Amino acid sequence: MAFRRRAKSHPLFSQEFLIHNHADIGFCLVLCVLIALMFEVTAKTAFLFILPQYNASVSTADGEIVVYHYGLKDLVTILFYIFIAIILHAVVQEYALDKINRRLHLSKIKHSKFNESGQLVAFHLASMVWCLYVVLTEGYLSNPKSLWENYPHVHLPFQVKFFYLCQLSYWLHALPELYFQKVRKEEIPRQLHYIILYLAHIAGAYLLNLTRLGLLLLLLQYMAEFLFHMARLFYFTDENNEKLFNAWAVVFVISRLFTLTLSVLVIGFGLARVENQAFDPEKGNFNTLLFRMFVLLLVCFSQAWMMWRFIHFQLRRWREYWNEQSARKRAAAAVAHGKQPLKTIKRESGYHENGVIKTENGTSPRTKKLKSP
Repeated sequence: MAFRRRAKSHPLFSQEFLIHNHADIGFCLVLCVLIALMFEVTAKTAFLFILPQYNASVSTADGEIVVYHYGLKDLVTILFYIFIAIILHAVVQEYALDKINRRLHLSKIKHSKFNESGQLVAFHLASMVWCLYVVLTEGYLSNPKSLWENYPHVHLPFQVKFFYLCQLSYWLHALPELYFQKVRKEEIPRQLHYIILYLAHIAGAYLLNLTRLGLLLLLLQYMAEFLFHMARLFYFTDENNEKLFNAWAVVFVISRLFTLTLSVLVIGFGLARVENQAFDPEKGNFNTLLFRMFVLLLVCFSQAWMMWRFIHFQLRRWREYWNEQSARKRAAAAVAHGKQPLKTIKRESGYHENGVIKTENGTSPRTKKLKSP
């Protein structure tokens, strides 16, 4: 008990120390792993953290190639790249976002949302380019039948497995970042919502051997998310700049339609025609009628729900727009008759949560000044 009291009062165990130095702690741990590569005794253990495990050589017409499958040792690799993500998060925050924030002089609420969108813009851009490169080099776009042929896709190329491990690492690192970044309590449930959704979908595609379909769906999702958060950043610099939100609305609808089309094509038609239809978890085969129906219904339900929320918000936004126009006409009429003009109403651009737009803090669509997105 005496040790616990001393530890609690020691600055090394304090909350402020962890918040301000978590990136430095992560850097020291990463550096220790890299130093371990220099010694023969510890090199084998260090490779468990750095490189994907469970590799095997397979003979093909072009010769032998190295492929990978998943296992428990992937958790060790994911842990290492969680610390890498924490370091990169701190670099983007300190050398880019903090400098821009000091120039914009944003309020606390806008400051928090600006940091969130800034981090996600960097991540979505990198992931979008990386995902597009993997899809093109592996030939998933040029040969759509490869999305379901030879299922289960137990053996993965290096770049596919490494991409999924990095994706899982990033979204897992986002959980402690809620504490390190001192996110407001009102914002935590919203951010937890989309973090858990991403983790569930990425891990589901990885564990159910639907990695090829998952890559294309992630590419569509990240394109829409990147455009939204870019629009959000431009809105913070100029609240009258909402053109990118209109472009995002078009991309959002198109990405939802493509997601549904691809899911039905691959799961509903492609996997149903594969000869190997049996439930065999040891071989990674989950291609049964019940499995296909469950996955397809889950995807269709999520996309339909997101579209319903999107349409509901757009109708609300248009209603606010016409209320604003009518208020301006009344103000102009009041000025023409020598009366005191009424204050115009500012529309809200809202915020976006994993493809879903919501109003700030559950505000009603009454004509009043709303918070920024």
